[in-house]
Amino acid sequence: MSVSTLQTSLVDRAAVEPSRPARPRSTRKGIRYAITVLAFLLPSAVPLLLFVLIPMVSAAWISLTDWNLISPQVFVGFDNFVQLLSEPRTAAVFGNTLYYILGYLPIVYLGGLALALALNQALKGRALWRSIYFLPVVTSWIAVAVVWRWLLNPSNGVVNIALGWFGIDGPGWWTDPAWSMPSVILASAWKDLGFVMVILLAGLQAINADLYDAAKVDGAGPWARFINVTLPMLSPSTFFVIVISLINGFQVFDQVYAMTGGGPAGSSQVVVQQIYDLTFRYGQAGEASALSWMLFAVILAVTVVQIIGQKRWVHYG
Repeated sequence: MSVSTLQTSLVDRAAVEPSRPARPRSTRKGIRYAITVLAFLLPSAVPLLLFVLIPMVSAAWISLTDWNLISPQVFVGFDNFVQLLSEPRTAAVFGNTLYYILGYLPIVYLGGLALALALNQALKGRALWRSIYFLPVVTSWIAVAVVWRWLLNPSNGVVNIALGWFGIDGPGWWTDPAWSMPSVILASAWKDLGFVMVILLAGLQAINADLYDAAKVDGAGPWARFINVTLPMLSPSTFFVIVISLINGFQVFDQVYAMTGGGPAGSSQVVVQQIYDLTFRYGQAGEASALSWMLFAVILAVTVVQIIGQKRWVHYG
C-alpha cells in the first residue's frame, strides 16, 4: 500500500468515526479542585487514618480473636462479646461509668453556667478571672490527681479539716468505697469547669441585647429574662457542652487511674480502665477490644439520640 493510499484511508476513517469529545473545562476544574482539597486535608487525614481508622479496624478484628499480645491470634467469632455480656463485672463497670456521668454532668454544667454568667458582667479584672478559672483545664491530670488526693485525704486533708471546724466528721473519700466515685467526680468537675465556662460565655456574648430590651419593655424581670431569653438562646452552646461532656464522661480514665486506681474493691472502676486491665494486666486483648467496641456502640447511640432530640429544644437564633 502506498503512502498516499494510507493517508486517504486514514482521512476517510476519521470522517466516518466520530471524534472523541474533549474533556469539559468544568471537569478539569473539578479535578484540580479535588486535588487541592486533598492536599490541604492530607496533614489531618493521614494521622486520622493511621491513629484512628486503622486502629478501629484492627480492634474490630482482634475482638473476634483470642489473643494475649504474644501468642498467635485464634479466631473465636463473637465469643468475646458473649463472655462480656455474661460477666457481672461488665455491668458493674458500665454502672460505675454511668454513676460518674450522672454526678459529673450537672455539677460541671451548672458550675460553668454560674461562672459564665458572673464573668459576663462588667467586673474589674474580668480577663484575669477568666484565665484563672481556665487554668485547671490545661493542667496535667496527674498533677490534679495528686493535689486532690491530698485535699481529700481522710486523716489530714484540707477538706476534712475544714469540715471538722463545723463539727462535721469528714468521710473517707477515695479510701471509702461509698465515697471513691464522688471524689473523682469532684476533681473532674473542678478541672473542667473552665472549659464549660468558656463555651457558655461565648454563647452568652452572642445573644442579641435587643432581646433583653424587648423583654424589659414587656415587663419581664431578671428571672423571667433568664428563663425565656438566656436559656433558649444559649441552647446551642448547652447542646455542645452536653454532647462533649457525655462523650468524655463515657471515656473517663485518667482521673480514676491516678486517684483511686479503680478501687477500693472496684467501686470506682470504669469501662476504659477495665479495657486497660484486660489488655495489660490479664492479657485478654480480644475481650478488651470487644469491650471497646461495646463502649463505642453505647457512645454512638447516645450521641445519635441527642442529635435527633436537639430539634425539640435547641434554638439556632
